[in-house]
Amino acid sequence: MSGDEQTDLTELWQQHWPSCPPVGYKLRDPYRDVWVRFHSLPESKRYAEDESEYTVVLERYNTVLDELFAGADVYVITPLWTTEAEVPSSEAVTGYWQSLLVEDDPDPEFRTYCHLFAARRPWQRGCIDNLLRDTADDKVAGILIADTRMQRIHHPYDGGADVFLATPEERDAMRGRHADWLSSHPSGL
Repeated sequence: MSGDEQTDLTELWQQHWPSCPPVGYKLRDPYRDVWVRFHSLPESKRYAEDESEYTVVLERYNTVLDELFAGADVYVITPLWTTEAEVPSSEAVTGYWQSLLVEDDPDPEFRTYCHLFAARRPWQRGCIDNLLRDTADDKVAGILIADTRMQRIHHPYDGGADVFLATPEERDAMRGRHADWLSSHPSGL
């Protein structure tokens, strides 16, 4: 990613999500008015146990992703979590966007950094199924998929996805279309 692309991406993020760094789990509180959480399996089951359940998980992820991004390019933003401020040299080449200090502990050994990498690609159903399956299995965490204007974000996690829309009305419409995928918990978690 060129320096101009890094700057553009950072500026777009700041325009739309100024109250939060690009870290998925931190978005929910400041942007509750445009947030909805969908669970990946019926009855809020967290992990798939067989291929039929993985089919449901991927179907739900891809259905929402299609509604958000069909026919458009997206940024697939992947984090690398470390205790080092510097990006590991083996990772620094491809798609590096920025590094963030996520947990600022007085003891340097307990500080956590998130190094973000962004890849722009055309959205096609199934194009990131391997990444989504690894997320569902909790092998990777912190993925963000966003439109190229950074107005909509899909943050998959093991058990579902947090989705951030451009407006509360858009959020309500999507929530209504997939009401059977929502949590029964009053907070929406």
